[in-house]
Formats: sequence, C-alpha cells, structure tokens
Amino acid sequence: MMNESRNATSALNCGIDERARATAMSILYFLLFPPALLLNVLVAWISIHLKAKTTFMVYLKHLVAADLLMTLTFPVRAASELPGASQGLLAFACRFSHVFFYLAMNMSIILMGLISLDRFFKIVQPGGIVLCHKLCFSKVLAASSWLLVIGFNTLPVILTTNQDPRNSSHREICMAMKSEIGLLWHEVVIMFAKVIFWVVCIVVMLCYICITKKVVESYRRSRSNNDQTNRKAKLRVFLILLVFLICYVPYHVVRIPYTLHQIKKNDTCVRPMLKVVKDVALWLSATNVCLDPLIYFFLCKAFRQRFLEISELKRVFKSFGKNAEACQSSDTSL
Repeated sequence: MMNESRNATSALNCGIDERARATAMSILYFLLFPPALLLNVLVAWISIHLKAKTTFMVYLKHLVAADLLMTLTFPVRAASELPGASQGLLAFACRFSHVFFYLAMNMSIILMGLISLDRFFKIVQPGGIVLCHKLCFSKVLAASSWLLVIGFNTLPVILTTNQDPRNSSHREICMAMKSEIGLLWHEVVIMFAKVIFWVVCIVVMLCYICITKKVVESYRRSRSNNDQTNRKAKLRVFLILLVFLICYVPYHVVRIPYTLHQIKKNDTCVRPMLKVVKDVALWLSATNVCLDPLIYFFLCKAFRQRFLEISELKRVFKSFGKNAEACQSSDTSL
C-alpha cells in the first residue's frame, strides 16, 4: 500500500492524474469499437465469400481474422481500464483479453511482412523464387505463423497467469497474477514481440525500397508509352507501408525507453509520462483494424468488386423502398 501511494503521489507531482489517464484510454477504446466492429464484420463476411485464388488473398484472409480478433477484445480492454473496474474483470483481462489482443497484434505485424514480401515478388521479381508464388506454401506459412505465436506466446502466458490477485493493487494485478515462471516468460514474450517487429520492419523497408525503384522506373516508362494504369496500381501498394508506419512503429519505438525504465524501477517523472505515451501509441496500433480495410479495397480487385456489389444492392433496395412509399402514398390519395 505504501508503494502504491508513493507511485500515486509521484504521478500526481508529475502533473499526471492516473484516474484521468485510465478514463481517457477507456473512452478511446469504447469509441473505436463500434466502427471497428462494423467494418470488420463486413470485411469478414466479404472475405468468407471470396475464394483464396492467390497468395495475396490467403494473407488478406488471415489478416481479416487477426483484425476481427483484436476488435472483439476492445470492450474488455476499455472496461478494465476504468478506475472502478472489478477485480474479476481485471483478472479476466490480464489472463485472456490482453493476451489475445497482443496475439492479434503480433499476427498482424507478421502478415504485413508476408504481404510486403508477396508484393515484392509480384512487382520486383515476378519470375523469382517459384515457391513463394505457390498457394499451398502461403497457406502453410500463414498457419505456421499462427501456431508459432500461439504456442510460444499466447498459451504459455495464459497458463502461467494463474495466481490469486486479491492482495495486489489495481495497477499491478496483471504482474501479481503471474507465477515465478510466468514472470520470467513475460520477459521472453516481450523480447519475442520486439524481435518479430524489428525483423518484419527491416523486411518491409527493404521490400519497399526495391518497390520504390521499380515504381520510379515505371513512372519514367509511363511518360513514353502512357502506361498510367500500371503505375497507379503499383503506387497503391504503398498503402501497406503507410498503415505499418502509422500503426506499429510509434508503439514499438516508445516501448524501448518504457521497458528500460521498468527494469531500472526509477521513481522519476519520466516513467509515468512514458506510460501515457505508450498507452496512446498502443491505442494507435489498435486503429489498424480500421485502416486495414483500405488495403483490402485498393489492393484486392475481387474484394473491391464484392464491396461495390453490396453498395449497389443497398442503392437498389433504397430506391425500391422509395418507390414502394410513393405507391402507398398514391394509393391512399385515391
């Protein structure tokens, strides 16, 4: 209790109100949930009705699954952030909801890397490694990624977060629920997530450096042979890079100094300030569930066509409804 009051006093002296921070983060996740759920249910419905005929479509379908999984964790994360959250809800969030949130995030990062590699081979080296163009290989690779993250990260964390949290403070409940092995595995999981991100980040950057060179060459050719359509198609590929930079880079950059201050356990004003920045950056990472549909729409022709078909059907139903109302009004006037 003394440590808790000292931390609260330290945060207060630094000008950071812990209750205001928690409430603000809760509101942000609650606001993000409705549009994210609407978008991802629609995207999931469309993807179910599309056949995976290309490697790109295989990775997109898995990305849709990861986005939907992350979206479903938002209500619990938002409710658990509230200052008056019950201990049972906090325990459930620590053991399950937060774990699935990070599972979805890690899978989204991996799939972004696989999509970037797929675009690299299709645009820069269309006649390159034959195995990378095989549909079966892409399915095995995506499924293996899920098994790796679940087996190495998700399941061990759930199994080792099994302690009684009743004597712990509100802020430290997640760490208090971990066994001795769980505390050690927590450090391994953090390192695992960092390695995944920075390896994928390097892969994505290298892929888009090569793609940029190809786009520049295509732009020069388009001046002479009027190949504008092909050049625009290549430019759309940079949406993947844009989403990756906006959603994931800020969080993983902030995570480095935040983790260092956690290890040092300094009671300075830097730590609570870094926590606020880290929480905002984590929420920004969560917004990928609303930005990823842009990738599906602009880079997947089959998805775009199905989406436009649905939009056209809505217009038909609307016009049918208006005509029906007009007929009813004309009948009553007679």
